[in-house]
Amino acid sequence: MTAEARQTPQDQRQALQRPPAEIRFADELERLRADDTGPRPPGWAMSLRAARRFIAGDDRLGVTRKFVGDPSLIDRALVTLATSRGLMLVGAPGTAKSLLSELIAAAVSGDSTLTVQGGAATTEDQIKYSWNYALLVSEGPSTRSLVPAPLLRGMAEGKIVRFEEITRCPLEVQDSLLSPLSDRVLAVPELTGPDAMVFAREGFNVIATANTRDRGVNEMSAALKRRFNFETVFPIADFDTELELVRSEATRLLEQSGVGVPPRRDLLEVLVTMFRELRTGTTDEGRTMDRPSAGMSTAEAVSVAHAVGLRAWFLRGEEGTAEDLVACLAGTVAKDDADDLARLRRYLEQQVPQRKGPQWRALHQARHVLPG
Repeated sequence: MTAEARQTPQDQRQALQRPPAEIRFADELERLRADDTGPRPPGWAMSLRAARRFIAGDDRLGVTRKFVGDPSLIDRALVTLATSRGLMLVGAPGTAKSLLSELIAAAVSGDSTLTVQGGAATTEDQIKYSWNYALLVSEGPSTRSLVPAPLLRGMAEGKIVRFEEITRCPLEVQDSLLSPLSDRVLAVPELTGPDAMVFAREGFNVIATANTRDRGVNEMSAALKRRFNFETVFPIADFDTELELVRSEATRLLEQSGVGVPPRRDLLEVLVTMFRELRTGTTDEGRTMDRPSAGMSTAEAVSVAHAVGLRAWFLRGEEGTAEDLVACLAGTVAKDDADDLARLRRYLEQQVPQRKGPQWRALHQARHVLPG
């Protein structure tokens, strides 16, 4: 047995920057499986009810809430995967679509790593299978020279396959999912006999994600859309819920990064308020303003809070300030459009002075830190 194989989930969590969900939450998954008495869909590692508790939380078993969103969305997603249809999660960037797909795969299959990352350069080989060309030349096509990709492995092992950013892929690559999703079979024409067809085992299905901002890039074919149930993941509606999520995630990231102080709550309140107003183009008081083209998502707010803490701690040995916040905002807002920096500057000059509180005053005074 190798040293890596002997590692406990705790050892693996400490060795990896971001372990997959089945390692990060191995203890919770074990408790849920031990407590699970519900009926399981064929091929699933736990019942639908237990999978829901893994994602939405269970205080009785000490299972944390991992996805902040509509609980009925979780139910619909799990029910879809128990059918013959794939699950398509769509929404604005940063709404935790990938996180939700990872959590579902960890609960249903015990493995969230059968993942295809879509992009302009994604090929069918990266989705279905490729070949060990040294063996292929010396022995010809065989199961020994075949190198399975996530789709083939998911079908053969009866597991969930995750397809991230599917609309970033060319249409012909997307359509390689048609037969696996409809007929539950994948042809390997280079082989002969029984090995030429891979039939999906119970438990196999596909979760795909797509950003609404990417619609029109490589729009899915009508044939492929028919094989998915679509679910929209919306931004977090409640301010306090979003604030608590940003606080908890930023605190966790700062601890992992060796920062000795947690983020300031009053500064996080300013950060989350800014993101919500810039995201909608409307202040809490109903004033309208120019909305930046960048996605001002909860995930981006967490990244900014993390950067603020890192900047303050490693440069000065202090907790973050409003000046750190302004310095870290520029790289988040000014991504797609050079005018977004001007929109952020107008927000700091026109909207921020109308707010009360020391952090808002400090934010207004720090507006000079913006570049340009």
